[in-house]
Amino acid sequence: MKSESALQELAFQALDSFQIEIPSWGFANTGTRFGKFVQAAAASTLEEKFSDAGQVHKLTGVTPTLALHVLWDLPNGISDADAVRSLESQYGVTAGSINPNLFQDQEFKFGSLCNPSAEIRERAIAHMLDSVAIARKLGSQDVSLWLPDGSNYPGTQSIRKRIQWLEDALRRTHDELGPNQRLLVEYKPFEPAFYHTDIADWGMSAHLARSAGPKARVLVDTGHHYAAQNIEQIVAWLLHIDMLGGFHFNDRRYADDDLTLGSIDPYQIFRIFHEIHLAGSESLAQIAFMIDQSHNLKGKMEAMVQTVGAGQELWLKAALVDRDQLDFLQNKCELVAAEELFRGTFWMDVRPLVKEWRRARGLPEDPLLALAEGGYVQRITAERGSKLAPATSYA
Repeated sequence: MKSESALQELAFQALDSFQIEIPSWGFANTGTRFGKFVQAAAASTLEEKFSDAGQVHKLTGVTPTLALHVLWDLPNGISDADAVRSLESQYGVTAGSINPNLFQDQEFKFGSLCNPSAEIRERAIAHMLDSVAIARKLGSQDVSLWLPDGSNYPGTQSIRKRIQWLEDALRRTHDELGPNQRLLVEYKPFEPAFYHTDIADWGMSAHLARSAGPKARVLVDTGHHYAAQNIEQIVAWLLHIDMLGGFHFNDRRYADDDLTLGSIDPYQIFRIFHEIHLAGSESLAQIAFMIDQSHNLKGKMEAMVQTVGAGQELWLKAALVDRDQLDFLQNKCELVAAEELFRGTFWMDVRPLVKEWRRARGLPEDPLLALAEGGYVQRITAERGSKLAPATSYA
């Protein structure tokens, strides 16, 4: 058993290594396909999103970047980059991953990069190239692609032609990447396409990333898997073949995401983090941790701070697994002992260690309490609620 000082040193090292990106759309009024409930404190401008992100970073110390959605946050494309630069300086957070939007325009009804129309495919590729240019202008490493393309009925589309169109589009996008840029390719088994989705699982995503080129990697969204799927095994495989680029973290009850990280199955996130810790610091440096949540019922600010805290705690729990002892027990096939060691670390209360780390780093010991007592939410509720815009479908 480690001494108290050794445990604290290990915990501080682990917490210092953890940073997670937060999404601009997590601060805006969004909802389900059935409707939404607007919040008076929700952000309706890019400046308000940056302000909220800056506040989360001040409270937690581990969210230095803000993911941006091109059409929602940079509607004028690259010409909006200077405004983003100004907001970065003002609010103390920088632009993170750049997310193309290939699901909003009416012309993408039958697909974007995989549309049977060559003209529409070219427009979609142009949007991808614009996204790469925006990322380069802002110094963002990752262009993060979620593609909604697919079909709803058998026989209505050529699956094989769409594979070829998609390979071509991603190669062309990859060829425009700068020396320090990456293309992250997400997958999703269904919704909005219910017969076939063009990037439906990690194998398809890995193939497309390899086909695109050496700067492309797979993005794992923890909410986009079939029920009971072993996500940590997928993570282990992607680490093994050097194709893991990043995560979108959230939680889900049945299929899709948007519940806060760890709210349903914190043990799953712990198991995923364990595989990443096993891979070592060199692999960790290549993995982007990002939150992808849209809080429809919880307060936007409260949910984001709560999520970041949950992520820190689960990351630390996984860091504290005695991997040497676990390896010994696994090799001897001591099943109960190995599982109890693993579960025992998960059940360990690491909140006191996280509080000590925050105190040592000059951060509030309880970020949620500090948020509640600091007056920020009350102020933006009063300021924004008075000019609350009607609900829209987008962030």
